Amino acid sequence: MMNYRWGGYLLVALGLINLRYQTGHAHVLTHSLIIIIPGALLLIATWTKPLAPLMAKKSTKTAILVVGALLVAYALINK
Repeated sequence: MMNYRWGGYLLVALGLINLRYQTGHAHVLTHSLIIIIPGALLLIATWTKPLAPLMAKKSTKTAILVVGALLVAYALINK
């Protein structure tokens, strides 16, 4: 679960950094929320006991890794 939490914190932090440094650009809030919301949901899921068996599955780990990597890439390249 700790790796999921680190990923969630990373996405929230990148979203907030994106929000701060792109202030004044069109749709900056939308772009930042696309990054922040999945990160926040991931953090919430790590503290929800019934989701622990689901998050322990290999397929879930792979899906979260792929989506997380895509969101990090989006945070780095969106303008």
